[in-house]
Amino acid sequence: MATDARKAGRGRKPLVHDGVELRCTRQFEDAARGEGYVRVAGLDEVGRGALCGPVVAAAVILGDDFDTEGLDDSKRLTRLQRERLAERVESRAVAFAVGWVQPEEIDRINILRATYLAMRRALELLSLAPDLLLLDAVTLPDVRVPQRGIVKGDALSVSIAAASIIAKVARDAVMRECEEKYPGYGLGHNMGYASEDHRDALRRLGPSQIHRRSFQGTQPWLF
Repeated sequence: MATDARKAGRGRKPLVHDGVELRCTRQFEDAARGEGYVRVAGLDEVGRGALCGPVVAAAVILGDDFDTEGLDDSKRLTRLQRERLAERVESRAVAFAVGWVQPEEIDRINILRATYLAMRRALELLSLAPDLLLLDAVTLPDVRVPQRGIVKGDALSVSIAAASIIAKVARDAVMRECEEKYPGYGLGHNMGYASEDHRDALRRLGPSQIHRRSFQGTQPWLF
């Protein structure tokens, strides 16, 4: 499993942002531990920009001896790579947890608040309380734990990358189940995002029970 991840990692070209190559390493975790932090948790979400289904967040404390080979932004990995890495994280990380917010909650409180709520739920479910949070470009309101928002964090921090992988694998599995319950929208491959076939299905079929009704106010052309 680790060997497959190493091969995948060697084959991927690094991301480039503002002319700088982005490589997923322990640099932020090592710096935090040098400052005295012990339980450093990565926190990330998936599903915020989807038209339907839940928004899902994961919190992960990897630990000093975790094999980080292959960890990267979940969007840059294949399904098989993500699932194998998720198995490794779930079996060998010091702690991990997943938080969910369903479509009806999203519509009631809005997607931004729902994203924060999913993150807080993931943190609350962790078996160990972190003493520092690393997040992808944001900070989480109403949380007393020290935080660091890292731009492109899921491509730079192994802890944030691990959280993004756990969250995406969990959400993708649910969306594949939703394809069986709500056929015609292509949810098994578009995962609820606004692909052309998904938008076309919405115009033909209208929204399903798991579509976010709040989009009727912000994007009425979808329905």
